[in-house]
Amino acid sequence: MKRAIASLALLCLSPVALAVETFRADVWADNWFEMRINGVQVAEDSVPITTERSFNAERFEFVATRPFVIGLVAKDFKENDSGLEYIGTRRQQMGDGGVIVQIKDASGATVAVSNAAWRCLVVHSAPLDKSCAREANPVADEGACAFEVKAVPDGWDRAGFDASGWPQASTYSESEVRPKDGYDRIDWVSEARLIWGPDLEQSNTILCRLVVE
Repeated sequence: MKRAIASLALLCLSPVALAVETFRADVWADNWFEMRINGVQVAEDSVPITTERSFNAERFEFVATRPFVIGLVAKDFKENDSGLEYIGTRRQQMGDGGVIVQIKDASGATVAVSNAAWRCLVVHSAPLDKSCAREANPVADEGACAFEVKAVPDGWDRAGFDASGWPQASTYSESEVRPKDGYDRIDWVSEARLIWGPDLEQSNTILCRLVVE
């Protein structure tokens, strides 16, 4: 009898096994993204950010147990800290970004989409004055071409990090972002929105996170 009671006590003290699930993610980004789950990279854009017009869609799978944290790094291309591209040519301009995400479980049910519920921190903004794009000789951090860089917070893509002070993601329409090159090959659920920082042109690198319960 004592042995039976002891065995029952051990069962009660044993941790409950968490269900490991397989998820499928679709991501389109202008220009580049990296996705992390609980701080571990599960995908990176296959097209280098230095490729001209490097927007494309990616589909991949990952395994996780709920709840889990999605950490998304998204970058728009810039030649240097001025935030400009095609510097010194007639095409000199500020680039613009945009990213959209949807994640489904093995049954095909949607478990997460990009929307205003995500918290996003802009860690590189430039140029702070948009007139920089009209400069004949734009130099990063001079005159209108000033920029702002924020430190990447430790553990921002892991559980327990307090992102309540981060702004909510800004959402944009298709006409504002003008997505192409792979975007139309994905059947996006209606709830998925294109997101970015507060300015499509000045927000160059963003960190976005969401907890999936």
